Amino acid sequence: MILYKRILSYIKPYLHILSIALLCTMLAAAGNLYLPWIFRDMIDKVLNAKDYYMLNVISASIVVIFLLRGIFLYGQNYLMSYVGQHVIIDIRSEVFRKLQRLSMSFYDKNKTGTIMSYVTNDVNALQGAMVDNTIELVTEGIILIGSVCAMVYLDWKLTLFTILTFPVVLYFMNYFGKKIRRSGGQIQEATADITSVLQESVSSARVVKSFVREQYEIERFERENEANLKANLKNAKYMATLTPTIEFVAALGVTLILWYGGNNVIAGETTAGSLVAFLAYAVNISNPIKRITRVSGNIQRALAAAQRVFDVLDLREEVQDLPDAKALPAVTGNVSFEHVTFSYNAGDEILHDLSFTAKPGQAIGLVGPSGAGKSTVASLLPRFYDCDAGTIRIDGTDIRHVTLDSLRNQVGIVPQETILFNGSVYDNILYGRLDATKEEIEEAAKAANAHDFIMELPDGYNTMLGDRGVNISGGQRQRIAIARAILKDPRILVLDEATSALDTESERVVQEALNRLMVGRTSIIIAHRLSTIKNADRILVLDKGKLAEDGTHEELMAKNGLYAHLYQIQYRTNKEES
Repeated sequence: MILYKRILSYIKPYLHILSIALLCTMLAAAGNLYLPWIFRDMIDKVLNAKDYYMLNVISASIVVIFLLRGIFLYGQNYLMSYVGQHVIIDIRSEVFRKLQRLSMSFYDKNKTGTIMSYVTNDVNALQGAMVDNTIELVTEGIILIGSVCAMVYLDWKLTLFTILTFPVVLYFMNYFGKKIRRSGGQIQEATADITSVLQESVSSARVVKSFVREQYEIERFERENEANLKANLKNAKYMATLTPTIEFVAALGVTLILWYGGNNVIAGETTAGSLVAFLAYAVNISNPIKRITRVSGNIQRALAAAQRVFDVLDLREEVQDLPDAKALPAVTGNVSFEHVTFSYNAGDEILHDLSFTAKPGQAIGLVGPSGAGKSTVASLLPRFYDCDAGTIRIDGTDIRHVTLDSLRNQVGIVPQETILFNGSVYDNILYGRLDATKEEIEEAAKAANAHDFIMELPDGYNTMLGDRGVNISGGQRQRIAIARAILKDPRILVLDEATSALDTESERVVQEALNRLMVGRTSIIIAHRLSTIKNADRILVLDKGKLAEDGTHEELMAKNGLYAHLYQIQYRTNKEES
């Protein structure tokens, strides 16, 4: 009920429409409640008394009642769907907003397909509970209550016989409801796993085909599909057991009515019409109970999905603005790491007591063996994560004391893996600053050595790049990413192995654009190819999360330490390849 109440809390903005929908539902349900009364009057007043006038009245009333009932059913279905659809859209939007605010650690721990499932499968499961099932629950509930009231009016003693079955029905509904909800949770998890496998397989189609792993992916998908089948069959088993159990209990109640009511008719204590009407209302009770039972099972399954959705909405945002956070003013670009320690997982430190300073306009090279913590430095500066100990300052201000938006607006990142959106070249560059003019976008592209190749594309700046920019080369994708960073015009720039995946010619063109981008900015360059940072103002050498060496290229080569060792290995490798 707590979960269901939370879902219903999203209805508040639409209460006026819901009220009209409920009124339509009540009036439509009243049409169903009128039918048994017609049966009584037909038997007692028309057939027994041979009253032609009453026959005409009843016939006319049936036409009017069902005409009005049709109008009210239309209002009920449309208005309830209107409210339900809007509520689902609101929940889906809130989940998406929450996903945008969640820290990078959430994305590290959850598969893309699972995250997508929260917004699609789980919210879609809620849709059924909010629209169709809620309509049916309200309608059948009204019919149930109205039928019981009519039965009490007709024969309160006979009604007591019928109500004796209610506790048994409620027991089975509660017992199976818990099992259905648990199995519903398993269904949602299995569906999320299918979505995850599908997303991974589709997004990695080139890798799958290059390793001839189509059959492996098919088998992997079939395993998850089979798990989903088992979860659904388990749920179906509970649903299939619940419905006949309730029907059997309801049949016992009807049997009691027939036996006791038949005796009363024979004894002359009630009329045949009243017994028939009572039986009709009893059926009106058994049908709503049966339908409410089925709806209850569907809602229990939907609540399992709701639990997953609300678990996401309730997640704590690990990196967020402090209550007194202020906007970071325009900076000169003085960056300092002061005794910074960080670990992604407790007890496994990636950085340990790291300290260094980058002065405004300096280019700082960051090198070291794989796993030394270079990319972690790039992630801590814009507060994708918060350090466990120590302080990171920009122009003397602790970055934890400023708003995330104002901090990240002044830090530009060009990553190794260029992410472009499935849109036009123009829109991908515009992403750097949404209020930029066409002229500013073209200037940024020219500075990134991208304008010429863009103009050679079929539709120039309006050319659609496809998913993740698959329609252009790696070097071209990187230059568009650089143009996007130039348009943003950050004071601090982080280049995370921005040229490591490029061929020699592409690297030369991209490096030229990067050099132009770095002018006048504080730049932290994480380099795989050490030749790209030879001219850096300072080079920091990390090893196992600690600062091992610090100096210019010449100073570090003279030390003949770790940097010199790494450089000589690369030099020999490049010489052998050439």
